Amino acid sequence: MDKHVLLIEDEMNIIEAVRFLLSREGWQVDTHSDGMTAVDAIRQMRPNLVILDYMLPGKNGLDILTELREDGDFSELPVLMLTARGQSRDREMAEKAGVSRFMTKPFSNTEVVTAVRDLVQLER
Repeated sequence: MDKHVLLIEDEMNIIEAVRFLLSREGWQVDTHSDGMTAVDAIRQMRPNLVILDYMLPGKNGLDILTELREDGDFSELPVLMLTARGQSRDREMAEKAGVSRFMTKPFSNTEVVTAVRDLVQLER
């Protein structure tokens, strides 16, 4: 099984933290920071999992998720959404758009690793 995750995030401290955590677990972690080109990056890299920030420059994570779910090649791709926006309305909108799991910032290291493991297990 491939262990390739694409982290779409624009906060450098979160990029470094998630990259460190998942690399220790044997994941190849690629990163992308621009919402406008995120879907193209996903199509090109074809990861096993996407970790997607809600608020990104250019296009927000909800719009990116919606676009992925409308694409037959990526309609089942596991997507973990990370966000500082933890209101129930944000969670409901993400779930309606087809998010696999929703996690608010700040998050625990264990929480991220467990979510990634769970989501990739579900993909198999």
